[in-house]
Amino acid sequence: MSISVIIPVFNGEKTIQETIDSILNQTFQNIELIIINDGSTDSTVQIINNISDSRIKLFSYANGGLSTSRNRGISLAQGEYISFIDADDLWTPDKLESQWQALQENPQADVAYSWTDYIDESSNFLKSGRRIKANGDAFSKLLLFNFLENGSNPLIRQKALEKVGDFDRSICTAGDKDMWLRLAANYNFVCVEKPQILYRISTNSMSTNLKRQEAASLKVLERAFSNPKAEKLQHLKKQSLSYLYQYLTFKAIEAPPQKRQTLTAVYFLWNYIKNNPRLLIHNKLIIVATFKILFPRLSQRIINFKKRS
Repeated sequence: MSISVIIPVFNGEKTIQETIDSILNQTFQNIELIIINDGSTDSTVQIINNISDSRIKLFSYANGGLSTSRNRGISLAQGEYISFIDADDLWTPDKLESQWQALQENPQADVAYSWTDYIDESSNFLKSGRRIKANGDAFSKLLLFNFLENGSNPLIRQKALEKVGDFDRSICTAGDKDMWLRLAANYNFVCVEKPQILYRISTNSMSTNLKRQEAASLKVLERAFSNPKAEKLQHLKKQSLSYLYQYLTFKAIEAPPQKRQTLTAVYFLWNYIKNNPRLLIHNKLIIVATFKILFPRLSQRIINFKKRS
């Protein structure tokens, strides 16, 4: 019973060592670590080559993007189970063992996922992620929001990945949610009720092209709601869009002041409200978002004050 762990990496010299260490130090040791070097031009390859462990397999290609790298890793994987981790994220030492054990105890499930905590560029704790438990048929919950939260989370039976196909290379910023939805449309999930994924928030991730992320996310939702499994779930569509625009609104206003996208935040906030007008009644998120948009400097001072206190 082996697990293939796939790391796509492009210019990851600052974090790749720590990410690899978090995998090699897993309590579940029967793994192969497939690293897809996606055309790195920094010292990433040198750092990897300096790590002596027979479980590491490094493959280098011209730059093809995240989904292409994940697909390349899948094609090379020999394990009965597959998990992905981005080159700046971390796992707790028991992540793989806990998820593997959950799949052994729940043979009707083909995807095990855990909860997420967020860390900063120095690997310090920032905040907790969602603590959502979705066992069995998770499709309807996943239509509303990505409770797996990132691409570094689930452990998946290889046969399930083979059935649903590759990551979609045309979806640049929402490829993981598209894959999780396709899996959820066909297979059951099981939740490991522990925060085991440490997702890194960096300045670069905060400055993502949010309009491009919006377009990719809308494409994913349209595809998911056109799935025959969603035939009786169309009433969730507006709520799903509302959750999407809530996420995008706060993504826009939580960026550093010099990279804040105020007009884009207003546009996202409007769509958030438009898709669920009832949110206007006693909704603290609307108040907070509006305050941050109208008074960005003051809100930043408040945030800095809270961090110091």
